[in-house]
Amino acid sequence: MGTKKTFNFLVDGGKATGGPPIGPSLGPIGLNILQVVNTINERTKEFEGMKVPVKVIADPDTKEFEVEVGVPTTTALIVKELKLQKCSSNAKAEKVGDLSIEAALKIAKTRYPLSVAKTLKSCLKEVLGTCVSIGVTVAGKDPREVQKEVDSGVYDDLINKMEAQ
Repeated sequence: MGTKKTFNFLVDGGKATGGPPIGPSLGPIGLNILQVVNTINERTKEFEGMKVPVKVIADPDTKEFEVEVGVPTTTALIVKELKLQKCSSNAKAEKVGDLSIEAALKIAKTRYPLSVAKTLKSCLKEVLGTCVSIGVTVAGKDPREVQKEVDSGVYDDLINKMEAQ
C-alpha cells in the first residue's frame, strides 16, 4: 500500500465532470476519472443545485480511491430549500423568503454533525442566525424572534421528535 494522496474539490451536486478541477488533478496519478466522477455524482445527487465539498483519497500505486462527501453550507441548504435565486443584498430591508420551522430543523439536522453546536437546539439557532444574515424569515417572523422562542422551549417537542428520527 503506497502513500495516499488527498484531493479536495467543490463540485456541483450530482454534476461533477472529468474536466477541471477533477480531471487535471487526478489524471496524472492514473485514476479512472470516469469512475471517480460517477462515484462523486452518485454520492452528491441529493445536493443537486448546490456546491458540495468533496474529498477524494487516492492510492497512486493501486489506483484505488475513496470519496468523502461534505455537507453544503447552511446558506446553500437554505437557498436550496426555498429555491431562491439569490440571497438578500440588504437583509434588514429586503426579505427573500420564509422558511418553516420544520425546514429550519431539517437543515439543522443536516449540518449538526459538522457544527460546533453541542445540541440540535443550538444548531437550529445557528441556522436561524444564518437566516437573519441572508434576509430569510422563519415561520413568518424575524428569525431573532424565533431564536427567543427556541430558547423558551416553544419548539422542544418538535426538536426532540427530529432528534429521535
